[in-house]
Amino acid sequence: MIDVPSFTPVHLLTGFLGSGKTTLLKRLLADPALADTAVLINEFGEIGLDHHLVERIDDTLVLLQSGCICCTVRGELADALRDLHSKRERGAMPPFTRVVIESTGLADPFPVLSTLRADPVLRHHFRAGNVVTTVDAVNALTQLDTYAESNRQVAIADRIIVTKTDLCEGATVPSVLFERLAQLNPDAIRYSEAMERPGAETLLGDDETPPTAQPQSARGFYCDTPTPLVSASGDTHQAAISSFAIAVKTPIDWTRFGVWLTMLLNRHGDRVLRVKGILNLAGEERPVAVHGVQHLVHPPVHLAAWPGAERFSRIVFIVDDLDIELLNRSFKAFCLPSAVRRDCEGSARDHEKYAMS
Repeated sequence: MIDVPSFTPVHLLTGFLGSGKTTLLKRLLADPALADTAVLINEFGEIGLDHHLVERIDDTLVLLQSGCICCTVRGELADALRDLHSKRERGAMPPFTRVVIESTGLADPFPVLSTLRADPVLRHHFRAGNVVTTVDAVNALTQLDTYAESNRQVAIADRIIVTKTDLCEGATVPSVLFERLAQLNPDAIRYSEAMERPGAETLLGDDETPPTAQPQSARGFYCDTPTPLVSASGDTHQAAISSFAIAVKTPIDWTRFGVWLTMLLNRHGDRVLRVKGILNLAGEERPVAVHGVQHLVHPPVHLAAWPGAERFSRIVFIVDDLDIELLNRSFKAFCLPSAVRRDCEGSARDHEKYAMS
């Protein structure tokens, strides 16, 4: 008997055109680990499921040999998810404990993620899972130089799968590509599809522990010194995506920070691709970790102890075409105690520009 979770995780498989999403999905669909999974795809014909097909449940649902349910998305994603939930509740389809969505190659991942938050029915039954992004080792640098969607797909990923490595000259992926991926998203775990072939549990495993509860460096971040992004030719990146950090030793007022972040994401959440931080809060002995992707923010986590001897707040942002200096001053002007705020360059005008409509 499958134990259906209170909030079913929804994982997103994304990646630019020709990056190998469909090939990866076909491999994963044969994995018994996906037996309790519902997969939303655009068209069954694009995936080529005939040799996996066991039973057609209705016009939009098929049951695979692995036990996985596949559904064709016709119309709005929210409608498809609500329909899946309704059929599971009525026993009209086998129960599932997670959902995987394959997006189109030109899709900005944000609308998929925001659907879970915006729909009043879905947010009571589903939650965001992992974002898995495929990256074409041969063409990725050109795509990252040219298309904002390609950058955004990488920037919000939890797992990055580098594909087509066998087609690279000498079967060696250019080191500049890995450097570029690390700059765009230092927190994502990267795999080589040809060498490692990560399975369904590795990519889509259901871990309810927010990423912030598992810091990856001595200071609590995988990337302690975010680097400004440039194109392969060394020019400023066309997509205007950049990463930066705010670090302050003065304890932060939690209420002020929460209001500031809420209003910032309400106004500019589509351009705040990722935010991750460890906060030194006034009145708290332990550090508090926060993590969000665009408008979606995980619940804060109280860590057991500070990762180093120093107690200070450090927040890393990955943003798309936002003025970093104004955002930095806005944070200080709104979140720090009044005695400290008087020493900051920021003003109420900075806050109004970046955190209010």
